[in-house]
Amino acid sequence: MTATTASTQSERKATRREWIGLIAIALPCMIYSMDLTVLNLAVPTLTRELKPSASQLLWIIDIYGFMVAGFLMTMGTLGDRIGRRRLLMIGAAFFGVASTVAAFSNSAEMLIAMRAVLGIAGATLAPSTLSLITVMFTDEKERTFAISMWIASFSVGAIVGPVAGGFLIEYFWWGSVFLIAVPPMLLLLAIGPVLLPEYRAPDAGRIDILSALLSLAAVLGLIYGIKHWAADGFDWVGAAAILVGLAFVGIFIRRQKRLPDPMVDLAMFRIPAFRAALAINLAGILFMFGSFIFVAQYFQLVAGLTPLQAGFWSLPSAIAFTLASIVTPALVGRYKLATLMAGGMAVSALGFVWLVFAPGLVQIVAASVVFSIGFTPVITLTTGIVVGSAPPERTGAASAMSETSVELGGALGIAVLGSLGAALYRSRMADIAVPGIGTDALAPARSTLGGALALASGLSADQAAPMLARASEAFMAGFRASAMLSIVGMLFCIAVILTSLRDAKSGGAH
Repeated sequence: MTATTASTQSERKATRREWIGLIAIALPCMIYSMDLTVLNLAVPTLTRELKPSASQLLWIIDIYGFMVAGFLMTMGTLGDRIGRRRLLMIGAAFFGVASTVAAFSNSAEMLIAMRAVLGIAGATLAPSTLSLITVMFTDEKERTFAISMWIASFSVGAIVGPVAGGFLIEYFWWGSVFLIAVPPMLLLLAIGPVLLPEYRAPDAGRIDILSALLSLAAVLGLIYGIKHWAADGFDWVGAAAILVGLAFVGIFIRRQKRLPDPMVDLAMFRIPAFRAALAINLAGILFMFGSFIFVAQYFQLVAGLTPLQAGFWSLPSAIAFTLASIVTPALVGRYKLATLMAGGMAVSALGFVWLVFAPGLVQIVAASVVFSIGFTPVITLTTGIVVGSAPPERTGAASAMSETSVELGGALGIAVLGSLGAALYRSRMADIAVPGIGTDALAPARSTLGGALALASGLSADQAAPMLARASEAFMAGFRASAMLSIVGMLFCIAVILTSLRDAKSGGAH
């Protein structure tokens, strides 16, 4: 398929080629999701073999996500310019090569560099595949189903990644976790040109390099500042990074207003459905992702599960999210989008209410299943509204904005809810005293539950038990407070949906 315009695109039923092509699109999305988590399992082994410094280890873990977030906007716009299938093929090739080199890295510096390349290549995958879906599936119901499958592929990657990674590390070497990506990328390179259509914006102008650099600086500044806030508290380093990021956002916006062919068409933000869907995406991810961080910590720090056991207990919510993604298109035919999304957020709010009062492991997992199911139709339909609201020649950029809102929402979730939990924990542990232990030695226990557990390992049972009981109660106070704040967040999203998306359609409104 060559470049087309909105006027020549008619709603038609997808053929077998498009449905098989959807499988080709799902492959890189699944690998992208796996690559975000699979390395965590390999950290202990690669630490022993590569001996990275503490700073290098942080960069090994974080550089992939930083590069993905920083390059999403550039890659989404580049796909509109040079062709979305072409960019996807280029990204897949680089992803496969970088994965192979990363697998055989013999130094921390080499692994950091390859993780950076993987992040840049990964930034091509989500916007290219999502924007191709809008070309392949022009029928509204079919497009909703395709987007649901696209979202489900990320969940499948999150489910398969830890299991496959754990198996490979058990029987092979740490670098084998990177080789998971190579066969699917080779398959995509083989079948993509046959099954996937090409699309590029008609009369596409040249990409503005300065705009690309400004967007990179803006997103990296914001993401770095927010992550620093989450890890170390809100200090001048995090504040400076966020302010610098916001300054670059302002410069970027001013430049887009002056360019005849801007990287981001600001007119899209004048579409109420587009603005509302982006806001709901960001807010929803903020509360969902932030809450899952607490659940993950609960598994190991309070329930005392091993990492593998914690991984298995996290599967129900991931599986529920995947299954709900498959069911969502059938519900779209029965209910108005606003009704379905508001109802989903109401279900999520009930899940968070349950989480506030959940007494133990099983009910906490059950509550997480409920709020995951409720959020599934929301993220599916808001994604469809965002890409459907944009003109056909701008859907690559719109897809990138949707993904960027997800990245920012996830980072903010960790920072905002994590900071709330940390503040409540510290306030409740401020006056903790343990007989025979000095004030300085208690500092780790007063900061985090993990610190309390580490300190307890060197204490007698009489000393450790009361301290750990109080530390667990302090952690759960922060956990429940984050759940209560999430209830408020869900109610806010319901209000936005009912006021701004009352008449929205899954294909958006041009």
